[in-house]
Amino acid sequence: MAMTRPSRAPLADRMRPRNLDEFIGQTDLLQGHGVLRQMVEGGALSSFILWGPPGVGKTTLARIVTTQTESRWMQFSAVTSGIREIKQVMSEAEAFISMEGRKTVLFVDEVHRFNKAQQDAFLPYVENGTIVLVGATTENPSFEINSALLSRMKVFILHELRDEDLLIILRRALVDAERGLGAEGIQASEDVLSLLAVYSSGDARTALNSLELAFLLCKRRGQAQLGESDVKAAIQQAVLKYDKTGENHYNLISALHKSMRNSDPDASLYWLARMLEAGEDPLFVARRVVRFASEDIGLAAPQALGLAVSAMQAIEFIGMPEGKLALAQAVVYMAHAPKSNAIYKGYGAAALDALNTIQHPVPLHLRNAPTALMKDIGYGKGYDYAHNHESGRAGTMHCLPEELLHKRYFEPTTRGFEGKLKNQSQGSDQ
Repeated sequence: MAMTRPSRAPLADRMRPRNLDEFIGQTDLLQGHGVLRQMVEGGALSSFILWGPPGVGKTTLARIVTTQTESRWMQFSAVTSGIREIKQVMSEAEAFISMEGRKTVLFVDEVHRFNKAQQDAFLPYVENGTIVLVGATTENPSFEINSALLSRMKVFILHELRDEDLLIILRRALVDAERGLGAEGIQASEDVLSLLAVYSSGDARTALNSLELAFLLCKRRGQAQLGESDVKAAIQQAVLKYDKTGENHYNLISALHKSMRNSDPDASLYWLARMLEAGEDPLFVARRVVRFASEDIGLAAPQALGLAVSAMQAIEFIGMPEGKLALAQAVVYMAHAPKSNAIYKGYGAAALDALNTIQHPVPLHLRNAPTALMKDIGYGKGYDYAHNHESGRAGTMHCLPEELLHKRYFEPTTRGFEGKLKNQSQGSDQ
């Protein structure tokens, strides 16, 4: 007999799906010929990682898999358990499979918190089938799980729930008299439920917790109809999905950089706001904008670098929230400015030669000659002072090592100020 959850448990816990048919979302994995459904229904359970944002059902899905395959469920803490605890659990799993003939599903939430030694301790037991290791993580397993363990596990990617999915979950909670709020007689319009869904940003746990709090506020007012004010009071503001140290941190800064590169000021402002309003360190963003000014604009608009540095200094000088507008000004300018990666490519090519070729000596005519001895052995001999020429350039004097005279590192584009540089360069070559 299934254990019933106490009524005092949070609504999100009471409404956990009990089987795959109740599970909402992740249709590519669970519907029809979805790979995870096939694994469960075929009884060919193997170790896997569920990777996805919070509130999409990672823990719930792991429990369903265990129940429907008649396996033994064990939960393990990546934070409080060491190698000794792992070996003890493995010993129990070996005994269980010998006596019962059933596998142990060992569920590890936030599996990325395991250190390398802990991960290595699981390897032999995963390999010989003593346990089915099921990990859940919000972090990219490519970065957080060592390659030996990762190669022995499938990775299933779980996505944020759509608003339509959240609406199904919310409606179900409202009418379910056994586990949900159905016995309370509370009503909610589609507009109110849609508001809850949007504010929950793809997170079912947030949606259900907010619904429960909104219900309590409504009940306190003596009303039977959830109002928009109840929902807004329950959530306060839209949940901004952000993790300053996680993958989404890098996805958002990447989106900002690429939007500026594509000369899209509206998208640039949006991604900037997503980060700043979620509490990102403004100096982190400012440093990226300074980088962008040289990497993607360069000499096509030389003033871009100065504006980016000024925005960073403004952040340091006036702080937040006033500094947001300085960053916004810089970001919009970067988006509108003419683009060039000639500096980026030129330095990259020069760095490759500096690192991967023979360290060519500095030509004698370019060397410093502070002593008579140095002058006697040829240091500085043949140096042609550029200011002695009307053009400001000693055209016959080469400044690269002889072996690299054929190299052209800086190839200006025709955009913005670089177009003038290109014309000057072409004129000097003639």
